[in-house]
Amino acid sequence: MNGDPTLERIARGNALALCAGGPWTATFAPVLERIVADAEKLAGSRLDILIDVSQVSRLDTFGAWLIERLRRSLAQGRAETNIAGLSTNYASLVDEVRRVNSVPAAERASVTISGMLATLGRSVATIGDTFLGLIDMLGAVLAASVRVLLHPRSFRLTSTVHHLEQVCWRAVPIIVLITFLIGCIISQQGIFHFRRFGADIFVVDMLGVLVLREIGVLLVAIMVAGRSGSAYTAELGSMKMREEIDALRTMGFDPIEVLILPRMLALVIAMPILAFLGAMAALYGGGLVAWLYGGVDPEAFLLRLRDAISIDHFTVGMIKAPVMAAVIGIVACVEGLAVQGSAESLGQHTTASVVKGIFFVIVMDGVFAIFFAAIGI
Repeated sequence: MNGDPTLERIARGNALALCAGGPWTATFAPVLERIVADAEKLAGSRLDILIDVSQVSRLDTFGAWLIERLRRSLAQGRAETNIAGLSTNYASLVDEVRRVNSVPAAERASVTISGMLATLGRSVATIGDTFLGLIDMLGAVLAASVRVLLHPRSFRLTSTVHHLEQVCWRAVPIIVLITFLIGCIISQQGIFHFRRFGADIFVVDMLGVLVLREIGVLLVAIMVAGRSGSAYTAELGSMKMREEIDALRTMGFDPIEVLILPRMLALVIAMPILAFLGAMAALYGGGLVAWLYGGVDPEAFLLRLRDAISIDHFTVGMIKAPVMAAVIGIVACVEGLAVQGSAESLGQHTTASVVKGIFFVIVMDGVFAIFFAAIGI
């Protein structure tokens, strides 16, 4: 039994036995693939088939998966197929392999109305879990903040400065570039349409109000959600996969205080700075296009801008910025800690972090718009 693996066919009345022998390991992968592929051709028969593995000398995950694959292939032909002769050492391995993708392929591929409705219902049910997770994370961050205020020495300044550099300083070039281009586009489109009415100068009013109140901070928040939010989720998810977070708990450290609080604080500090720089870049880009394309002199642009906007417009944007940063950070951290032990889970939660972060940012912007309109700002 120390040679090549074998799979003999032995007739037993109206049944057929497939007797596996020798080492079924990844070392003999080409041989095993060939003999299993030949045996799978029996799937169309109506015989009851027994897979006997009592003579298998060595078995690893690769061999166990081939045996399970053979059993599933034969079972699709409606023949009764069982595995016999499993030793105690290998039974748990085969059972573990059997649980992988246990739903038949035909069932997974089928799309029915009831299945779509069930999927929709499960998606709606997860909305409540999402809100509970966000509230739970917000409470944990606030509790950790209180503990740090009571014991300032536990505050991780080095970690906070590091994350502040990552989410603020390194993000400045792309934020300034994108907002500059958006300001140019808004100005060009405004001049193009206002010119029909001989009101080119009113593009300054539109640009100032939009950039300072809405577009500037919203655009920066969306970029931060895609850039920093996804990074937070990926970092925490990788730590979760490598069990580093469990190791922190074992050593008596609070992961919220060690990992999440510095990230949240860095994001809350960085967001108003980035929003301010983005607004200035957008105004500069809009003023440049208004000068070169619309013929509005820079002096006239600045005078009109001073009359069109007030400190309230700037204040509204700066109030929104830290709140949106907190929402992005909470969503990113919740998704990061929800990662399971696979790369697929990490990718899914990173995508969900960006999507949910952008969604909640837009929702918060709408809530702020209604609130400030109600109080007359």
